[in-house]
Amino acid sequence: MRSVAEHRDAVLALVGPTPRETVPVGSALGRVLATDVTAVVDLPGFDNTAMDGYAVRHADLAGATEDAPVRLPVDGDIAAGDTTRHVLAPGHALRIMTGAPLPEGCDAVVPVEHTDGGAESVLVRVEPAPGRYVRARGEDVRTGDVVLRAGTALGPGHVALAAAANVPEVTVHRRPRVTVVSTGDELVPVGSMLEHGRIVDSNHLMLRALVEAAGAEVAAGVHLRDDADAVRAFLAAPDGDPDLVITSGGVSMGVYDTVKEVLTEVGGVEFVKVAMRPGMPQGCGVVGGGSGPAVVTLPGNPVSSFASFHVFVLPALRAMSGLDPDDDGSFEAEAGASWSSPREKVELTRVVEEDGVVRPSGGQGSHVLGALAEATAFALVPVGVERVEPGTRLRCLPILGHHRGRG
Repeated sequence: MRSVAEHRDAVLALVGPTPRETVPVGSALGRVLATDVTAVVDLPGFDNTAMDGYAVRHADLAGATEDAPVRLPVDGDIAAGDTTRHVLAPGHALRIMTGAPLPEGCDAVVPVEHTDGGAESVLVRVEPAPGRYVRARGEDVRTGDVVLRAGTALGPGHVALAAAANVPEVTVHRRPRVTVVSTGDELVPVGSMLEHGRIVDSNHLMLRALVEAAGAEVAAGVHLRDDADAVRAFLAAPDGDPDLVITSGGVSMGVYDTVKEVLTEVGGVEFVKVAMRPGMPQGCGVVGGGSGPAVVTLPGNPVSSFASFHVFVLPALRAMSGLDPDDDGSFEAEAGASWSSPREKVELTRVVEEDGVVRPSGGQGSHVLGALAEATAFALVPVGVERVEPGTRLRCLPILGHHRGRG
Protein backbone atom coordinates (compact mmCIF):
# COMPACT_ATOMS: atom_id res chain seq x y z
CA MET A 1 0.00 0.00 0.00
CA ARG A 2 1.35 3.44 -0.95
CA SER A 3 1.68 6.21 1.61
CA VAL A 4 -0.10 9.54 1.17
CA ALA A 5 3.24 11.31 0.69
CA GLU A 6 4.38 8.80 -1.94
CA HIS A 7 1.21 9.19 -4.00
CA ARG A 8 1.31 12.96 -3.69
CA ASP A 9 4.87 12.91 -5.00
CA ALA A 10 3.80 10.65 -7.88
CA VAL A 11 1.07 13.12 -8.90
CA LEU A 12 3.41 16.12 -8.61
CA ALA A 13 5.98 14.35 -10.81
CA LEU A 14 3.47 14.43 -13.66
CA VAL A 15 3.07 18.21 -13.83
CA GLY A 16 5.07 21.40 -14.17
CA PRO A 17 4.36 25.13 -14.41
CA THR A 18 2.04 26.14 -17.22
CA PRO A 19 3.31 28.42 -20.02
CA ARG A 20 3.64 32.16 -19.42
CA GLU A 21 1.34 34.80 -20.84
CA THR A 22 1.13 38.57 -20.58
CA VAL A 23 -2.13 40.09 -19.34
CA PRO A 24 -3.32 43.60 -18.44
CA VAL A 25 -2.65 44.30 -14.79
CA GLY A 26 -6.36 44.98 -14.28
CA SER A 27 -7.13 41.40 -15.35
CA ALA A 28 -4.41 39.74 -13.28
CA LEU A 29 -6.28 39.18 -9.99
CA GLY A 30 -5.61 35.67 -8.74
CA ARG A 31 -2.88 34.99 -11.28
CA VAL A 32 0.65 33.97 -10.31
CA LEU A 33 3.56 36.09 -11.48
CA ALA A 34 6.04 34.30 -13.74
CA THR A 35 8.52 37.22 -13.66
CA ASP A 36 9.34 40.01 -11.25
CA VAL A 37 7.47 43.32 -11.55
CA THR A 38 9.70 46.41 -11.66
CA ALA A 39 8.50 49.94 -10.95
CA VAL A 40 8.41 52.28 -13.93
CA VAL A 41 8.03 55.40 -11.77
CA ASP A 42 8.89 56.63 -8.29
CA LEU A 43 6.27 56.30 -5.57
CA PRO A 44 5.30 58.94 -4.69
CA GLY A 45 6.08 60.49 -8.04
CA PHE A 46 6.52 63.95 -6.48
CA ASP A 47 6.78 65.53 -3.04
CA ASN A 48 3.23 65.84 -1.72
CA THR A 49 1.27 66.44 1.45
CA ALA A 50 -0.17 63.80 3.73
CA MET A 51 -2.76 66.17 5.22
CA ASP A 52 -5.18 68.94 4.34
CA GLY A 53 -3.59 72.12 5.66
CA TYR A 54 -1.00 74.74 4.78
CA ALA A 55 2.34 74.43 3.00
CA VAL A 56 4.86 76.47 5.00
CA ARG A 57 8.53 77.06 5.70
CA HIS A 58 9.54 75.77 9.12
CA ALA A 59 11.70 78.83 9.76
CA ASP A 60 8.68 81.15 9.38
CA LEU A 61 6.91 79.48 12.31
CA ALA A 62 9.72 79.23 14.83
CA GLY A 63 8.27 79.51 18.33
CA ALA A 64 4.61 79.33 17.29
CA THR A 65 2.35 77.95 20.05
CA GLU A 66 -1.28 78.02 21.13
CA ASP A 67 -0.49 81.05 23.29
CA ALA A 68 1.75 82.72 20.72
CA PRO A 69 0.38 81.89 17.25
CA VAL A 70 1.94 83.25 14.07
CA ARG A 71 -0.10 84.73 11.23
CA LEU A 72 0.97 84.22 7.62
CA PRO A 73 -0.58 85.57 4.41
CA VAL A 74 -2.09 82.82 2.20
CA ASP A 75 -1.12 83.17 -1.47
CA GLY A 76 -3.63 80.66 -2.88
CA ASP A 77 -4.66 77.02 -2.99
CA ILE A 78 -3.05 73.84 -4.31
CA ALA A 79 -5.51 71.03 -4.99
CA ALA A 80 -4.75 67.36 -5.66
CA GLY A 81 -4.09 67.03 -9.37
CA ASP A 82 -2.77 70.60 -9.73
CA THR A 83 0.02 70.50 -12.33
CA THR A 84 1.24 74.07 -11.77
CA ARG A 85 4.72 74.33 -10.27
CA HIS A 86 4.04 76.64 -7.33
CA VAL A 87 6.72 78.54 -5.42
CA LEU A 88 6.25 79.33 -1.74
CA ALA A 89 7.50 82.84 -0.90
CA PRO A 90 9.32 83.29 2.43
CA GLY A 91 6.96 84.38 5.19
CA HIS A 92 3.88 83.15 3.29
CA ALA A 93 1.70 80.02 3.20
CA LEU A 94 -0.25 78.14 0.54
CA ARG A 95 -3.43 76.24 1.39
CA ILE A 96 -2.96 72.64 0.25
CA MET A 97 -5.11 69.49 -0.01
CA THR A 98 -4.08 65.90 0.75
CA GLY A 99 -2.03 64.40 -2.07
CA ALA A 100 -1.34 67.73 -3.75
CA PRO A 101 2.22 68.48 -4.90
CA LEU A 102 4.26 70.60 -2.52
CA PRO A 103 5.39 74.01 -3.73
CA GLU A 104 9.08 74.78 -4.15
CA GLY A 105 10.51 76.12 -0.89
CA CYS A 106 8.07 74.24 1.36
CA ASP A 107 9.61 72.01 4.02
CA ALA A 108 6.58 71.28 6.26
CA VAL A 109 2.81 71.11 6.31
CA VAL A 110 0.58 72.36 9.13
CA PRO A 111 -2.74 70.46 9.36
CA VAL A 112 -5.79 72.68 9.16
CA GLU A 113 -6.86 71.70 12.70
CA HIS A 114 -3.80 73.50 14.10
CA THR A 115 -4.87 76.76 12.45
CA ASP A 116 -7.88 79.04 12.21
CA GLY A 117 -8.53 77.76 8.66
CA GLY A 118 -8.15 81.19 7.07
CA ALA A 119 -8.27 81.69 3.30
CA GLU A 120 -6.61 85.13 2.98
CA SER A 121 -4.32 84.73 5.97
CA VAL A 122 -3.87 81.92 8.46
CA LEU A 123 -3.17 81.89 12.20
CA VAL A 124 -0.83 78.97 12.96
CA ARG A 125 -0.70 77.63 16.52
CA VAL A 126 2.19 75.13 16.25
CA GLU A 127 5.80 75.08 15.15
CA PRO A 128 5.99 72.22 12.63
CA ALA A 129 9.05 70.02 12.52
CA PRO A 130 10.91 70.05 9.18
CA GLY A 131 9.47 67.36 6.92
CA ARG A 132 6.27 67.05 8.98
CA TYR A 133 3.38 65.62 6.91
CA VAL A 134 5.58 65.67 3.80
CA ARG A 135 5.65 62.59 1.54
CA ALA A 136 8.98 62.72 -0.26
CA ARG A 137 9.30 61.60 -3.87
CA GLY A 138 10.41 57.96 -4.06
CA GLU A 139 10.26 57.34 -0.32
CA ASP A 140 8.09 54.27 -0.95
CA VAL A 141 9.45 52.93 -4.27
CA ARG A 142 12.17 54.05 -6.64
CA THR A 143 12.09 53.59 -10.41
CA GLY A 144 13.66 50.21 -11.17
CA ASP A 145 12.83 48.68 -7.79
CA VAL A 146 11.37 45.17 -7.83
CA VAL A 147 7.96 45.67 -6.28
CA LEU A 148 6.55 42.14 -6.73
CA ARG A 149 8.45 38.87 -6.98
CA ALA A 150 7.82 35.97 -9.35
CA GLY A 151 5.65 33.37 -7.64
CA THR A 152 3.35 35.94 -6.04
CA ALA A 153 -0.36 35.14 -6.29
CA LEU A 154 -1.81 38.53 -7.09
CA GLY A 155 -4.38 39.90 -4.67
CA PRO A 156 -6.09 43.31 -4.82
CA GLY A 157 -3.19 44.99 -3.01
CA HIS A 158 -0.66 43.56 -5.45
CA VAL A 159 -2.71 44.77 -8.40
CA ALA A 160 -2.90 48.23 -6.83
CA LEU A 161 0.87 48.35 -6.28
CA ALA A 162 1.67 47.28 -9.85
CA ALA A 163 -0.77 49.84 -11.23
CA ALA A 164 0.63 52.61 -9.00
CA ALA A 165 4.12 51.70 -10.24
CA ASN A 166 2.74 52.38 -13.75
CA VAL A 167 3.09 48.77 -14.93
CA PRO A 168 0.31 48.20 -17.49
CA GLU A 169 0.90 44.48 -18.09
CA VAL A 170 2.32 41.58 -16.08
CA THR A 171 3.67 38.18 -17.10
CA VAL A 172 1.85 35.35 -15.35
CA HIS A 173 1.43 31.62 -15.60
CA ARG A 174 -1.56 30.54 -17.65
CA ARG A 175 -4.31 29.12 -15.50
CA PRO A 176 -4.17 25.32 -15.54
CA ARG A 177 -6.86 23.88 -17.81
CA VAL A 178 -8.66 20.93 -16.24
CA THR A 179 -11.17 18.57 -17.80
CA VAL A 180 -13.48 17.06 -15.18
CA VAL A 181 -14.84 13.59 -15.92
CA SER A 182 -17.47 11.75 -13.94
CA THR A 183 -18.30 8.15 -14.77
CA GLY A 184 -21.13 5.74 -14.09
CA ASP A 185 -24.43 4.61 -15.57
CA GLU A 186 -26.17 5.49 -12.32
CA LEU A 187 -25.45 9.23 -12.61
CA VAL A 188 -27.94 11.80 -13.89
CA PRO A 189 -27.74 15.62 -14.08
CA VAL A 190 -28.97 17.73 -11.18
CA GLY A 191 -32.66 18.54 -11.54
CA SER A 192 -33.49 15.21 -13.21
CA MET A 193 -36.35 12.94 -12.18
CA LEU A 194 -34.64 10.22 -10.17
CA GLU A 195 -35.60 6.71 -11.17
CA HIS A 196 -34.95 3.83 -8.79
CA GLY A 197 -31.19 3.21 -8.63
CA ARG A 198 -30.20 6.59 -10.09
CA ILE A 199 -28.31 9.34 -8.24
CA VAL A 200 -27.49 12.95 -9.01
CA ASP A 201 -24.01 13.51 -10.43
CA SER A 202 -22.91 15.75 -7.57
CA ASN A 203 -19.25 14.80 -7.95
CA HIS A 204 -19.10 16.48 -11.32
CA LEU A 205 -20.30 19.84 -10.01
CA MET A 206 -18.25 19.45 -6.84
CA LEU A 207 -15.02 18.88 -8.75
CA ARG A 208 -15.74 21.74 -11.14
CA ALA A 209 -16.25 24.02 -8.15
CA LEU A 210 -13.02 22.80 -6.51
CA VAL A 211 -11.05 23.40 -9.71
CA GLU A 212 -12.34 26.96 -9.93
CA ALA A 213 -11.81 27.58 -6.21
CA ALA A 214 -8.20 26.51 -6.72
CA GLY A 215 -7.76 29.25 -9.34
CA ALA A 216 -7.70 26.88 -12.32
CA GLU A 217 -9.96 26.82 -15.38
CA VAL A 218 -12.49 24.10 -16.18
CA ALA A 219 -11.62 23.27 -19.77
CA ALA A 220 -14.52 20.84 -20.17
CA GLY A 221 -16.96 18.79 -18.15
CA VAL A 222 -17.73 15.27 -19.32
CA HIS A 223 -19.93 12.42 -18.11
CA LEU A 224 -19.01 8.96 -19.38
CA ARG A 225 -21.19 5.90 -19.11
CA ASP A 226 -19.73 2.57 -18.07
CA ASP A 227 -18.85 1.80 -21.67
CA ALA A 228 -15.26 0.89 -22.58
CA ASP A 229 -15.51 2.22 -26.14
CA ALA A 230 -16.77 5.60 -24.93
CA VAL A 231 -13.94 5.83 -22.40
CA ARG A 232 -11.35 4.89 -25.06
CA ALA A 233 -12.70 7.50 -27.46
CA PHE A 234 -12.52 10.19 -24.80
CA LEU A 235 -8.98 9.28 -23.77
CA ALA A 236 -7.81 9.41 -27.38
CA ALA A 237 -8.71 13.11 -27.54
CA PRO A 238 -9.82 14.58 -24.19
CA ASP A 239 -12.34 17.39 -24.48
CA GLY A 240 -11.08 20.93 -23.85
CA ASP A 241 -7.38 20.47 -24.69
CA PRO A 242 -6.60 20.18 -20.96
CA ASP A 243 -3.35 20.25 -19.03
CA LEU A 244 -4.87 17.81 -16.54
CA VAL A 245 -7.76 15.35 -16.58
CA ILE A 246 -9.39 14.33 -13.31
CA THR A 247 -11.90 11.51 -13.17
CA SER A 248 -14.16 10.32 -10.39
CA GLY A 249 -15.43 6.78 -10.08
CA GLY A 250 -14.61 3.51 -11.82
CA VAL A 251 -11.20 3.01 -10.18
CA SER A 252 -11.89 0.43 -7.48
CA MET A 253 -12.32 -3.35 -7.70
CA GLY A 254 -15.84 -3.58 -9.15
CA VAL A 255 -16.83 -5.46 -12.32
CA TYR A 256 -17.98 -2.18 -13.93
CA ASP A 257 -14.99 -0.05 -12.98
CA THR A 258 -14.52 0.87 -16.63
CA VAL A 259 -12.05 3.74 -16.19
CA LYS A 260 -9.58 1.45 -14.48
CA GLU A 261 -10.20 -1.30 -17.04
CA VAL A 262 -9.51 0.91 -20.05
CA LEU A 263 -6.60 2.85 -18.56
CA THR A 264 -4.95 -0.42 -17.53
CA GLU A 265 -5.45 -1.69 -21.07
CA VAL A 266 -3.93 1.36 -22.81
CA GLY A 267 -1.23 1.81 -20.15
CA GLY A 268 0.48 4.84 -18.69
CA VAL A 269 -1.68 5.11 -15.56
CA GLU A 270 -0.84 3.35 -12.31
CA PHE A 271 -3.62 2.29 -9.96
CA VAL A 272 -2.75 1.90 -6.30
CA LYS A 273 -4.17 1.69 -2.83
CA VAL A 274 -3.19 4.63 -0.65
CA ALA A 275 -3.07 4.32 3.13
CA MET A 276 -5.72 6.95 3.80
CA ARG A 277 -9.37 7.09 4.77
CA PRO A 278 -11.43 8.18 2.94
CA GLY A 279 -9.89 7.79 -0.52
CA MET A 280 -7.93 4.55 -0.64
CA PRO A 281 -8.29 3.69 -4.39
CA GLN A 282 -6.25 6.14 -6.48
CA GLY A 283 -4.55 6.35 -9.83
CA CYS A 284 -2.33 8.73 -11.79
CA GLY A 285 -0.22 8.86 -14.92
CA VAL A 286 -0.22 9.86 -18.57
CA VAL A 287 -2.41 7.86 -20.95
CA GLY A 288 -0.29 5.48 -23.00
CA GLY A 289 2.79 7.01 -21.44
CA GLY A 290 2.67 9.58 -24.22
CA SER A 291 2.72 13.37 -24.40
CA GLY A 292 -0.94 13.88 -23.51
CA PRO A 293 -2.24 15.51 -20.36
CA ALA A 294 -1.65 14.11 -16.91
CA VAL A 295 -4.53 12.03 -15.54
CA VAL A 296 -5.50 11.74 -11.88
CA THR A 297 -8.25 9.24 -11.10
CA LEU A 298 -10.23 9.79 -7.92
CA PRO A 299 -12.64 7.41 -6.16
CA GLY A 300 -16.35 7.79 -6.77
CA ASN A 301 -17.60 8.17 -3.21
CA PRO A 302 -18.27 11.91 -2.85
CA VAL A 303 -16.28 12.56 0.33
CA SER A 304 -13.44 10.34 -0.90
CA SER A 305 -13.28 12.34 -4.10
CA PHE A 306 -13.48 15.64 -2.20
CA ALA A 307 -10.70 14.69 0.22
CA SER A 308 -8.51 13.24 -2.53
CA PHE A 309 -8.75 16.48 -4.50
CA HIS A 310 -7.39 18.46 -1.54
CA VAL A 311 -4.54 16.02 -0.86
CA PHE A 312 -3.42 15.19 -4.41
CA VAL A 313 -4.97 17.45 -7.06
CA LEU A 314 -4.71 20.78 -5.26
CA PRO A 315 -0.91 20.55 -4.80
CA ALA A 316 -0.61 19.69 -8.50
CA LEU A 317 -2.69 22.70 -9.52
CA ARG A 318 -0.59 24.93 -7.29
CA ALA A 319 2.60 23.64 -8.90
CA MET A 320 1.12 24.13 -12.38
CA SER A 321 0.15 27.70 -11.47
CA GLY A 322 3.70 28.53 -10.40
CA LEU A 323 3.08 28.26 -6.66
CA ASP A 324 4.81 26.19 -4.00
CA PRO A 325 2.71 23.02 -3.63
CA ASP A 326 3.79 22.74 0.00
CA ASP A 327 2.38 26.18 0.86
CA ASP A 328 -1.07 24.74 1.48
CA GLY A 329 -2.20 26.82 4.45
CA SER A 330 -2.05 23.86 6.82
CA PHE A 331 -2.10 24.64 10.51
CA GLU A 332 -1.94 22.92 13.87
CA ALA A 333 -4.99 22.70 16.09
CA GLU A 334 -6.04 20.94 19.26
CA ALA A 335 -8.67 18.22 19.26
CA GLY A 336 -11.71 19.29 21.26
CA ALA A 337 -13.32 15.84 21.25
CA SER A 338 -12.33 12.19 20.98
CA TRP A 339 -12.78 9.98 17.94
CA SER A 340 -11.44 6.70 16.58
CA SER A 341 -9.06 6.33 13.64
CA PRO A 342 -7.76 3.34 11.62
CA ARG A 343 -4.29 2.53 12.95
CA GLU A 344 -2.82 1.59 9.55
CA LYS A 345 -4.04 4.65 7.61
CA VAL A 346 -4.01 8.43 7.67
CA GLU A 347 -7.51 9.50 8.66
CA LEU A 348 -8.82 12.70 7.09
CA THR A 349 -11.46 13.72 9.60
CA ARG A 350 -13.82 16.50 8.49
CA VAL A 351 -13.71 19.04 11.29
CA VAL A 352 -14.91 22.48 12.27
CA GLU A 353 -12.16 24.70 13.64
CA GLU A 354 -12.74 27.58 16.00
CA ASP A 355 -10.18 29.36 18.15
CA GLY A 356 -7.56 26.72 17.41
CA VAL A 357 -9.78 23.80 18.47
CA VAL A 358 -11.25 21.22 16.06
CA ARG A 359 -14.20 18.91 16.40
CA PRO A 360 -15.63 16.36 13.92
CA SER A 361 -18.36 17.92 11.82
CA GLY A 362 -20.74 14.96 11.68
CA GLY A 363 -20.88 11.55 10.04
CA GLN A 364 -17.50 10.53 8.63
CA GLY A 365 -18.51 7.84 6.12
CA SER A 366 -17.16 8.25 2.57
CA HIS A 367 -20.73 8.62 1.27
CA VAL A 368 -21.84 11.20 3.86
CA LEU A 369 -22.10 14.62 2.24
CA GLY A 370 -23.94 16.39 5.05
CA ALA A 371 -20.79 17.03 7.08
CA LEU A 372 -19.02 18.67 4.15
CA ALA A 373 -21.12 21.82 4.22
CA GLU A 374 -20.18 22.49 7.84
CA ALA A 375 -16.56 21.31 7.79
CA THR A 376 -13.81 23.92 7.49
CA ALA A 377 -10.76 21.63 7.45
CA PHE A 378 -9.47 18.08 7.37
CA ALA A 379 -7.70 16.98 10.53
CA LEU A 380 -4.93 14.57 9.49
CA VAL A 381 -4.71 11.79 12.04
CA PRO A 382 -1.37 10.03 11.41
CA VAL A 383 -0.72 6.34 10.92
CA GLY A 384 -0.37 4.52 14.23
CA VAL A 385 -3.08 6.47 16.07
CA GLU A 386 -6.21 4.48 16.93
CA ARG A 387 -7.94 7.14 18.96
CA VAL A 388 -7.70 10.89 19.08
CA GLU A 389 -8.13 12.27 22.59
CA PRO A 390 -9.05 15.84 23.59
CA GLY A 391 -5.94 17.99 23.61
CA THR A 392 -4.15 16.03 20.86
CA ARG A 393 -2.31 18.35 18.46
CA LEU A 394 -3.15 17.63 14.82
CA ARG A 395 -2.05 19.03 11.48
CA CYS A 396 -5.09 20.37 9.64
CA LEU A 397 -5.62 21.11 5.96
CA PRO A 398 -8.06 23.94 5.16
CA ILE A 399 -11.00 23.14 2.92
CA LEU A 400 -11.20 25.32 -0.18
CA GLY A 401 -13.77 28.06 0.16
CA HIS A 402 -13.83 28.03 3.96
CA HIS A 403 -12.14 30.40 6.39
CA ARG A 404 -10.51 29.70 9.72
CA GLY A 405 -12.58 30.17 12.87
CA ARG A 406 -12.25 33.33 14.92
CA GLY A 407 -9.50 33.75 17.46
